[in-house]
Amino acid sequence: MRGFHWMMLFTAFFLLIGCTSQQEEDAPASGQTTSEEESTNDNEEASELEPPEAVLQKFDTGEEVSQLKHVLHTIGYDLEDSENFDEALTWALTDFQLQSDDLLASGIYDEATSEEVQAYFENEDTLEPGEGLAMPPEEAEKTEAGTDIVGNPYDELALVNKDFALPGDYTPEDLMVPDVPFPFTEDLPKKYMRENAAHALEDLFAAAEEEGLEMFAQSGYRSFDRQEDVFAANAAENGEEHANTYSARPGESEHQTGLAMDVTSAEVNLELVEAFGDTEEGQWIAENAPEYGFIIRFPEGDEDITGYQYEPWHLRYVGEETAKYITEQDITLEEYYEEQMN
Repeated sequence: MRGFHWMMLFTAFFLLIGCTSQQEEDAPASGQTTSEEESTNDNEEASELEPPEAVLQKFDTGEEVSQLKHVLHTIGYDLEDSENFDEALTWALTDFQLQSDDLLASGIYDEATSEEVQAYFENEDTLEPGEGLAMPPEEAEKTEAGTDIVGNPYDELALVNKDFALPGDYTPEDLMVPDVPFPFTEDLPKKYMRENAAHALEDLFAAAEEEGLEMFAQSGYRSFDRQEDVFAANAAENGEEHANTYSARPGESEHQTGLAMDVTSAEVNLELVEAFGDTEEGQWIAENAPEYGFIIRFPEGDEDITGYQYEPWHLRYVGEETAKYITEQDITLEEYYEEQMN
């Protein structure tokens, strides 16, 4: 019986050694992962590279912004890891859009841009960051008048005023004539707007027409040279200081962005005058323009902030989200920027 007992102990000992050896053979070496773990890691990485589905723009915050930054970082853009949609991200998106044949350069992350980013990975494309739009310098360049030059003129939310000017050589690449009434038939540059703004203006005019209102688009895009001539003429007639209260120096005019349009009506003889704000068309515009992405850029009583006199006829396209917010808060674009930057 004692011999049998020892035999049982030896048998159990060898079985234990065999099981341990088999477990060591089956276990992955240090630093290695199992096929199941590798699959999980691959799925996580693919998820991280999945472009967000939301529409995002400058000053937005949240995890989707961080996700977008991660995706663009993978493409090659050196972006700060944060949840803030900052100027750097706006530049990176604009640069990506400019390097695509199918996108409008806006600096806004929309559905079309999301699809193009997805196609970039699926097609294993490559691009060189900065080839579409050079990265803005750390210190802004200045105009002859000492105004800071905007580093990303394609940005649909760009602030252009007496403190921030467009580059002298900037011409929007997506200018088109909106299908709205004009009081003239000639094919003049001032008929044009950037594409997103032009389509929004068409929707705005169509809604006004349904209300029985009759409006006319009077003056849209203006080149640097044209603005230079306009300002020079006004300065010669009224002096530069006074001219600068209602007319912008070249580079400082929103008309050069292609995102602005002056509108009028027959009730004021198709003129651009303050009385337009009291007309039925002017009042309807003030109330409904934000629904189509436009703001009254130079409101009454805010001359000290905007630097310009009240212009109820001057519409600026900033997109529906921003236009509604600015109008609801009863602030100017300058105040919106200040609020978002703080």
